[in-house]
Amino acid sequence: MTGAGGQLGRALVDVLGDRLVFGPTHDRLDIRDAEQAREAIAGHDPDVVINAAAYNKVDRAESEPGEALAINAAGVLYLARAAAEAGALFVHVSTDYVFDGEKSEPYLEDDTPRPLGAYGISKRAGEMMVESVGAPSLVVRTSGVIGPGGSRAKGGSFVDRILMRARAGEPLRVVDDQRFAPTYAPDLAVALVALIERDARGLVHVTNDGSCTWHELAVTALERAGVSAPVEAIRSEDLALPARRPRYSVLSTARYRSLGGPPLRPWREAIAEMLRA
Repeated sequence: MTGAGGQLGRALVDVLGDRLVFGPTHDRLDIRDAEQAREAIAGHDPDVVINAAAYNKVDRAESEPGEALAINAAGVLYLARAAAEAGALFVHVSTDYVFDGEKSEPYLEDDTPRPLGAYGISKRAGEMMVESVGAPSLVVRTSGVIGPGGSRAKGGSFVDRILMRARAGEPLRVVDDQRFAPTYAPDLAVALVALIERDARGLVHVTNDGSCTWHELAVTALERAGVSAPVEAIRSEDLALPARRPRYSVLSTARYRSLGGPPLRPWREAIAEMLRA
């Protein structure tokens, strides 16, 4: 497994336990290096290779498209090829940001991807790299991942950052026009392992149940944490961020349910557990 230091990677380490034969952080395995990827996988003879590593800085990707592609596309290709050479199933995690947000109902796996920015383009390219290898694979798209400890690259999860700013007395302004399905990293890890155990292949969407805007998520997190602070609802345009985001990127989990995957609880319940951890 790659990306063991990220919020999903840490959750996978917990779920897999002694089944995990190799779980390097990015400082031990640079997936941008094809030979490193090949040697790491060949040297451990795994049955399954899970790629939880990713470049996930959405706005910075607009000025660093090459770096985003190196990790999210080229690195994925190297891992998928190495997994195929080792005879291992390759499992890759992708994102709802491969869509443009023009739908008003949950996106299905066979809906046409139309990413809006460099990050989404790089993640869609990664999906295509997996397809190009033509070996057994499972690509899981998810959305708005949060978890204990958060994303180190982003300075903690969205929930962590909101609580930190609220407790510091900083003003909170959060967009209320982007709807998605928050996904709790430990729940996603359980779902990924369940899909592998059920021999799932192809493309599958996995998120916690329900949807919300970032403003709704912020308000709910503050309420569950017992922190009183006003949160101003604003439009995406008010932030003038470099990258465009889809206005609606809720993913349908119908295929996941049809494969017998364990139900993922409502996102509000997951937030409550996260804040108790």
